[in-house]
Amino acid sequence: MFTRRCDEEGSVFRTECALGRWVPRLVPRVSARSPDLCGPIWARVSAMQAAGGAGPRPLFGGALSAVLPPAARDASELREIPDNQEVFAHRHGDQSLIVELLEYQGQVADRDAARYHFEDIAGGNEALERGSFEVTGVVQVSGSEVSLADCSSAWTLTGTQRVSKFSEEARNTVRLHLGLFRLPRFSTDVLVTFNDPQSISPDSSSAAAGSHREPWTEQDFRVLLQTLSLHDPALFG
Repeated sequence: MFTRRCDEEGSVFRTECALGRWVPRLVPRVSARSPDLCGPIWARVSAMQAAGGAGPRPLFGGALSAVLPPAARDASELREIPDNQEVFAHRHGDQSLIVELLEYQGQVADRDAARYHFEDIAGGNEALERGSFEVTGVVQVSGSEVSLADCSSAWTLTGTQRVSKFSEEARNTVRLHLGLFRLPRFSTDVLVTFNDPQSISPDSSSAAAGSHREPWTEQDFRVLLQTLSLHDPALFG
């Protein structure tokens, strides 16, 4: 079983230390093929490209791909990232996106799986005490909105956690948007996390950053979820 490695800085808000994680067999770094997107999703991607936005971006060496929001910087340019994660930070603020491959939790019912992972994140963030985390909504995603092959069910969750940055004492309120794709065929849960800070403590190092230019939106997150596509199942071993 894979235990996340911890560097000295940690992630933008979410710690990278938790149990129950595993390392997939990564495929060579190659360009991903264009995803096979259904009509309404492809229309949104086409509109973004027509407006000058980027097309689908290869993930995990091209085994997956998705459309990322603008100003997404690959965090591996800044620090070491666990092999089962792709992490992107907003160039002009503290928002971040994480795509990760996790062990399929077969003992957890589909309707409870997103909450299971949310609470696992809260544990890693030391935010499990009363009042430090809250789930505000869990919704099953329609199959017509999913491009990821072999996904048996998909869910979104919205919640908040009071977490510290870089192990500081100051706590910041962060809204988390989760997208969970369950792939029992590959013994994998694919989890996408959008960390969106809502309230920054004046004692946090983030307070010095000032205003956030061109922040990502929930719609940006939904486009990522809707365009996430699988190109090479060898990723899962």
